Order: sequence, then C-alpha cells, then structure tokens
Amino acid sequence: MPNRTVFFVSDGTGITAETFGNAILAQFEANLQRVRLPFIDSVDKAHQAVRQINHTEAIDNKRPIVFTTLANEEVLRVITQGCKGMLMDMFSTFVHPLEEELKLKSNHRIGRFSDSSKSEQYQSRIEAINFSLEHDDGQSNRDLEHSDVILIGGSRRGKTPTSLSLAMQSGLKASNYPLIPEDFERQDLPPALKSQKKKLFGLTIQPERLSEIRNERRPNSKYASLANCRHEVKEAEAMMRRSGIRWLSTTTKSIEEISTTILQELRPERLTY
Repeated sequence: MPNRTVFFVSDGTGITAETFGNAILAQFEANLQRVRLPFIDSVDKAHQAVRQINHTEAIDNKRPIVFTTLANEEVLRVITQGCKGMLMDMFSTFVHPLEEELKLKSNHRIGRFSDSSKSEQYQSRIEAINFSLEHDDGQSNRDLEHSDVILIGGSRRGKTPTSLSLAMQSGLKASNYPLIPEDFERQDLPPALKSQKKKLFGLTIQPERLSEIRNERRPNSKYASLANCRHEVKEAEAMMRRSGIRWLSTTTKSIEEISTTILQELRPERLTY
C-alpha cells in the first residue's frame, strides 16, 4: 500500500507541477500514490480539490503532499487556507523571489502552454513534431538539410522516440535514418547523409539487449538472432567510427538521458522553450 498520497494541482495541464514534484520526490525511497488535478481555474474547482485532498488525508491518516502551480491568487488562497496537506507552491517558492531579484513582475501565466495558439514557440514546436514524423525511419529524404539533428543507427535503437522527444521538448526538427544491411556491405554511409555529417548522431545498443527486443517482435527469426545482432552492431559502430560520427549506447539510458546527451554534443542553435 502507498505510504503517502501526492497531489499535483494546477490551473493548467499540471505537467509543470508534476515534472517538478517528481524530480524532488525521486530523491526519496517512498511508496507514493500520485494524483494530478489539472485545470483548477476557479474558486469552485479549488473547493472541490480541497475536499478531495482532505478526504484523502482522513482516509490515509497522513498529510498528503501537494505541489501547486496556481497563478490565480484567489484560487491559490482557497487551497492554502483549506487543504490539510503539506503545500509546496512553486510560485511563492521561486517566482516571487525572482520578481524581487529581477525587479520585474512575472506574467503569472497558467503554465507554459497558455495562449498557445498565439505563441510562435508553440507553433515552432508543432512544426518540428510534424517534420520529425515525416522524416521517421528514412521515410523521406526531402528537406533533410533542414533537420537540426539526424539520428542514425540500425533498427530498434530508440531513434523514433528520441527524435520525437527532441521535437516535443526542444522544438528541434529531428530526423532519423536507419542503417540497413546494404549500407554495411557497402561499408559507407547512405548517400543522402554524406552532406549532413555535422548533424549526424549515432545510436547503438548491446547486441544481447537488441536480440531481446527484436525477439519480442519476431521470435526465433534471423532478424532477432544474437549472431545477426552482433554483426549489425559491430558494422554500424565501425561505420560511425570511420565517418567520425558521435554516438552513444542506448542500452541503459532513458529517452530523456539520450536527448540531453545529444543536445550537449551537437549544441544546435535553434531551441524552443
């Protein structure tokens, strides 16, 4: 059974509160029940949230932990005065001290997605996602030169989720291009990639792990055999070394870790926040 309930309360999507809260909670070995309460943007909804939080406190017989990103002060006041949880308010903790330090008043917007239809950054992010989808697994060589990053490697290395993560989180036009057996036989990069070397970043994986992943899709096939996986990984890594392409192993890394490493290595000029 969970030993504590955590609420993420926001007048927007709750993504910011949840991301921030989980980053802190990751420091503790605790069994937690997480509850997101998004779009708490009125006093009535705030009272409903308070009732839910306080009901949980009565059932658990423990104070819930409540992370909030509430821009509306009237709504926040209802939560602050009414809930029986331990309140962690991001605005009072971080935004207000920054207002004093910068001598500026914050926008107090409801999350980073507010007024998204009018936001150039948001539209840029959508454009990047569409671009990445169109250039997934080498589907199109058209406009490849407009990519901010091009991920290369054999199949099942994590290229697709990483390219989408780069597009959604950083607004980068991330293409991914598979290396296939014909490339290994030729021992050279696909022609479409040769003029884009500065944008290339390779992903590899341990053959044993690759074989496990492929066997989930095609059990007992040559495609999934350990011998074939060892051959493909060896040839792909040799090709990237010959071409001077930076690369990393995705075997034990999360998509977030892979994306961050790529951003550090390539340092693309265009980033959207």
